[in-house]
Amino acid sequence: MKFVKESAKFTCLFAVAGLLMLAGCTKVAPPEQGAAADSTLKQVLQRGTLRVGDCLTFAPFGFYNKDGQPDGYDVDLAKELAKEMGVKLEVVNTTSANRIPNLQTSKVDVVFCNFTRNLERAKEIAFTNPYVVASEALLVKKSSGIKSINDMSNRTIATVKGSTNGDEVRSLNMQVKIQEFDSSQAAILAVKQGQADAMIEDNNFLAYQASLDPELTVTNEALVPLEYNAFGVKAGDQVWLNYLNLFLFNINASKLNAQLYKKWFGAEPRFPLNPQY
Repeated sequence: MKFVKESAKFTCLFAVAGLLMLAGCTKVAPPEQGAAADSTLKQVLQRGTLRVGDCLTFAPFGFYNKDGQPDGYDVDLAKELAKEMGVKLEVVNTTSANRIPNLQTSKVDVVFCNFTRNLERAKEIAFTNPYVVASEALLVKKSSGIKSINDMSNRTIATVKGSTNGDEVRSLNMQVKIQEFDSSQAAILAVKQGQADAMIEDNNFLAYQASLDPELTVTNEALVPLEYNAFGVKAGDQVWLNYLNLFLFNINASKLNAQLYKKWFGAEPRFPLNPQY
């Protein structure tokens, strides 16, 4: 019985030694971390092009300049991100309604488009930290006599499809008619042509629009709590989200974001990016 036990012992030792020798002759590549390997960050770097979805009918955030090129506050931020990554920039014209679908179908890598963070949208996509803050007001004709939302009973408010503005108007429980348009420019035109009495939108955007037309003005009110706008990305990509948040931290700490805001809006940012609780 002792002989059998010793034989079994030596058999096991030879088997282990054989496996160690085989392992020593075989090159085994360390497995890539799944999240990093599949991240949009890696895809952008390998592709050499960053695809940013931006609403190019939403000046001064995004628009086409006289040369037909994308321009504006969001476009400048996109240029800075592409520069930091060492890749080319492709700006994809986006509407409010297709911001989320374009992310989910990977048509774009990230969306800069006046994207208000909220819990409903967070069920479908992810958001970075805020990069700009706004409240909401009304854009009206100076001749309309409208001074605030209280003057809008039985009148028409223009909103943009896919935005949160329609829901915000409904939450006021007022007798108003909501008319939706495909773009901000179409909604503004509706106010100018009398198809709508007012347009509800971010106050910084409306202030810029009113500066372009002496017949328009913006009501002096904050219709909703502050809105913290961020970059939108596909859900589940923490690596890409971390990178973008660090990018935002850097441009905020260096004051570059504030400089770009002043360039396009003519004033310092009105609200802090980090609220005090």
